[in-house]
Amino acid sequence: MHRTHTCGELNKAHVGKTVTLAGWVETHRIQGRISFILLRDRYGTTQIFVSPQLTKELGEIRRESCIKVEGEVKARPENQIKKEMKTGEIEVSATNIKILTAAEPLPLELNESTTEDTRLKYRYLDLRRPEMVHNMEKRHQGLMFIRNYLTKLNFLEITTPILTKSTPEGARDYLVPSRVHPGKFYALPQAPQQYKQLLMVAGMDKYFQIAPCFRDEDARKDRAPGEFYQLDFEMSFPEQNDILTIIEGMIIEMVKEVFPEKHFTKLPFPRIKHEEAMSKYQYRGS
Repeated sequence: MHRTHTCGELNKAHVGKTVTLAGWVETHRIQGRISFILLRDRYGTTQIFVSPQLTKELGEIRRESCIKVEGEVKARPENQIKKEMKTGEIEVSATNIKILTAAEPLPLELNESTTEDTRLKYRYLDLRRPEMVHNMEKRHQGLMFIRNYLTKLNFLEITTPILTKSTPEGARDYLVPSRVHPGKFYALPQAPQQYKQLLMVAGMDKYFQIAPCFRDEDARKDRAPGEFYQLDFEMSFPEQNDILTIIEGMIIEMVKEVFPEKHFTKLPFPRIKHEEAMSKYQYRGS
């Protein structure tokens, strides 16, 4: 096995156990004859103690090299516990270290800010940063919450086709040439409007999907150019209050569960007339 535990789960209950960890070298600190490795995966970090013999055999390991470590979990002295780390009560005394992939010199520093172009060029490194891992985890948790919440209300998640015919909407279509129909093209959907209507007519009275939307338009503050995702859901025979209640309840409960550090200024949500909304919030250009 490449690993028995992740780098974020070991604690005093594991002291004395032999474990195998795998991950990326965040730092390799050589102090005389011994050295210390801070090993990272997406679950956290664990300090590895490297004996004089292993330190001599390995030499300096470049940061972001991928390694496997076998060793014994040992408790840190009370005055050396690192409270900022989930694994701060222990360290692993390595008996064997295998370099799975040695890293080249880094083109960017993971713990420093850099330009967006550089981050995108080396996206596989950028995604190792803790804040990016956090963002990915929150996105996953949010999507899972939506799926579970709407499923409990008898909504069906139905996926609509991506290759379709062009339908006039608010932006230009992206076109995909057809191999079997030379000179003909598919369009990527700007939103699954026609298919939602088809599903309602067919009797699927509660439907939702987290849909990719493809629009040939410039970037906006809240979405990337070219594609973004949106929650689409449809109901048959609803009253206006049914729709507002579902949306409000879902957002409130999702924030409480996925973003517990955030707080609402007012609950339930204030509801205002359409005329008031248009007069206060309509975009009128610069």
